[in-house]
Amino acid sequence: MTELFKKYQDVLMYLIFGVLTTLVNLVTFYVLVYFHVNVQIANVTAWILSVLFAYLTNRKWVFHSKATTPKAIGREALSFTGARFATLLVDIMIIWFGVQFLHQNPFIWKLIDNVVVVILNYILSKLVVFKDNDTH
Repeated sequence: MTELFKKYQDVLMYLIFGVLTTLVNLVTFYVLVYFHVNVQIANVTAWILSVLFAYLTNRKWVFHSKATTPKAIGREALSFTGARFATLLVDIMIIWFGVQFLHQNPFIWKLIDNVVVVILNYILSKLVVFKDNDTH
């Protein structure tokens, strides 16, 4: 069992913090929409807060970043934010399609959106952002 956990530790930790990041995103989105903030502004605000939370947790507990110098941490944070910005564009398109084009429930489309974005974020984090952990 220990070997199995070690083998999938990054994925399991990503799922745990992914759920927490999703909660930050959904709660922020829900509260802002509840108070009649424009759906896209609520979406981007939720994205900003969830990216900050995700970077801090992913760097330490998921991908075990070795970056220690300000330059290396800055490069890593910029790469992380850039990758998340790419998935924000996917996020915006999904919300636009489901909510503004199809006129359907924003919360259902936000859940659909989060599934797609979480998968894309893991792939980008693993293959782009934290790929060179041992070289920082």
